[in-house]
Amino acid sequence: QVQFVETGGGSVQPGGSLRLSCVGSTNIFSIESMGWYRQAPGKQRELVATCTRDGRINYADSVKGRFTISRDNAEHTVYLQMDGLKPEDTAVYYCNARDIWTMQGYSYLELWGQGTPVTVSS
Repeated sequence: QVQFVETGGGSVQPGGSLRLSCVGSTNIFSIESMGWYRQAPGKQRELVATCTRDGRINYADSVKGRFTISRDNAEHTVYLQMDGLKPEDTAVYYCNARDIWTMQGYSYLELWGQGTPVTVSS
């Protein structure tokens, strides 16, 4: 079974920083795309940032210049460094992985982590 576990969420004041991490289970062989989405109360889930295995990165306009995504392909881990946080960044942040292959030869089109909450408030 393939799982992704997120850590690093919490509460911070406006202007503060947080770093989210998402680690895939040890039976993973490869992941084409890893990224972060978020869902604020009463809103639809939206893209934050994604990173392909060969390093192509995409950011939502709302986080460009403030958030930085990075990944460690060998460890099947993706990070999200969030600086200059604003109250509108408050949401549950979900790790997303696409085109996943396991050591056993199984493939998954898309999987999600359980989510980690981020609250930005004074």
